[in-house]
Amino acid sequence: MRTIAFVFASCCLVTAAFAEDSCKVQATGKNLHGAALTSFAKKCCKDQATAQKLHGAAETSFTKKCLSDATAS
Repeated sequence: MRTIAFVFASCCLVTAAFAEDSCKVQATGKNLHGAALTSFAKKCCKDQATAQKLHGAAETSFTKKCLSDATAS
């Protein structure tokens, strides 16, 4: 049972890492800066959280980290 829980948690973390990279890569590919970058990153991160079916604190935490990573210089 522990092994199954560990594998499931690992898959969730890997999925989250790909989502964050995806938003950052997409924003970089569009060559966005300033308010346009922030707006795009917010929508992208929120869409990723929805796609992963996150709710409540998990959604808030994911979106906050994703946005931070996507808008970092």
